[in-house]
Amino acid sequence: MIAILKELGINASNQGVSTGLLWIKSKGEKIVSSSPVDGNIIATVRGADKETYEAVVTKAQEAFKEWRQWPAPKRGEVVRQIGNELRKYKSSLGKLVSYEMGKSLQEGMGEVQEMIDICDFAVGLSRQLYGSTIHSERPGHRMYDQYHPLGIVGVISAFNFPVAVWSWNSMLAWVCGDVCIWKPSEKTPLCGIACQKIIQKVFKENKVPEGVSNLLIGGRETGEWLSNDTRIPLISATGSTRMGKAVGAAVGQRLGRSLLELGGNNAIIISKEADLNIALIAAVFGAVGTAGQRCTTTRRLIIHDKIYNKVKDLLVNAYKQLKIGNPLLEKNHVGPLIDTAAVGMYLHAIKKCKEEGGNFIVEGGVLKGKGYESGCYVKPCIAEAKNSFEIVQHETFAPILYIMKYKTMEEAIALQNGVPQGLSSSIITNNLREAEHFLSQAGSDCGIANVNIGTSGAEIGGAFGGEKETGGGRESGSDAWKVYMRRQTNTINYTDKLPLAQGIKFDL
Repeated sequence: MIAILKELGINASNQGVSTGLLWIKSKGEKIVSSSPVDGNIIATVRGADKETYEAVVTKAQEAFKEWRQWPAPKRGEVVRQIGNELRKYKSSLGKLVSYEMGKSLQEGMGEVQEMIDICDFAVGLSRQLYGSTIHSERPGHRMYDQYHPLGIVGVISAFNFPVAVWSWNSMLAWVCGDVCIWKPSEKTPLCGIACQKIIQKVFKENKVPEGVSNLLIGGRETGEWLSNDTRIPLISATGSTRMGKAVGAAVGQRLGRSLLELGGNNAIIISKEADLNIALIAAVFGAVGTAGQRCTTTRRLIIHDKIYNKVKDLLVNAYKQLKIGNPLLEKNHVGPLIDTAAVGMYLHAIKKCKEEGGNFIVEGGVLKGKGYESGCYVKPCIAEAKNSFEIVQHETFAPILYIMKYKTMEEAIALQNGVPQGLSSSIITNNLREAEHFLSQAGSDCGIANVNIGTSGAEIGGAFGGEKETGGGRESGSDAWKVYMRRQTNTINYTDKLPLAQGIKFDL
């Protein structure tokens, strides 16, 4: 790991405030990055203080005035080169993601690949920032709408995807002409520093204005500074519903915009006409991937009562085969939780489920002994539970899977929708009518609804986000770029007369 850190420009002590090429000395708190893989301290970071925060925002304001004047395809060319740099550092950055966050090496590499993919998407987008031409009711007039950059975009990201979510926001915002201030999770600060260092070469070679890409390492207070700052028109925040409500309230009070990607409580409906091979893979990977620390993690399985016992037996057998351990070793399926606080929430959820009447068919627990010294490794577990249980209604960021029965498709969809969150959903069925029902207006109420795939593993080409307590935001593909821009309607009169709208007469 020492060689990887050196390659990424990370040492024992790092500054956590940057305006692009410049790293600003701060008097903020020291943030220690330790790995949940083995409990070892990786490095320390000096976080932002109010003075360095103000310096960053001021620099970002100055940079926006110049950056917005660059032609969008030229901004796209910078992003294209960033994608190439990420390709060079994919292995080292992927390993850092895996080690600092605790996800499997394959998932760490996959996250960097998402960054590369969004760069490719954004490059094409830089030539497709379309407006619309509108027929005017007044003769000799042309009317159209167009999109302009907003200004500063604040990005608050979570530990579970320490680099990808930043790229989803920043690459699109940059081609739109915005500048970004990124506050990564204080639990994964080194991933943020590594990304900033990777793009520095590209920014320097292209003479990108200082302040287009800004980094602020810090805790909750730093996020509050961003959320309450009237100079920042858009805050994109990824995290828990609790956090999102606080951000949304702060930004809304100043009439700013917020893009919220919050908690998920995702379910897979397994029909009696399902391909059980697909169902098993989708359910197990969805439930234990990233140790249950994805917003799209499968939390609930809603299984037709005629195949319930068969699916239950398949799940129990599959869980016996899971290998838990160092995520840098490809033989292991499940790595650690992010920290011991997450372990505490996992244990609380198990206790609460049992108190409410849940029956665990695969028991949970904390792993101890050689290889588990960090205290962050837990057993993925499965409980028979009711959708109405209080603990089932909440998202626990851990590998706990709740299973339940249904008889009719209407009942299954009601169970699927019967939680406060609305991010991702799935049905496994070979019945076309069931699939179409699930995707219809009377079906899933989530932002993502899949057929014959699981709840996790979204592609960057589709807009990512959810409804209800998930926040309603959309990032990444499709037309998600519009949230990073302001819309303007233009009317041009090319005659020597001034006819008024709606036929109003005003003669002088």
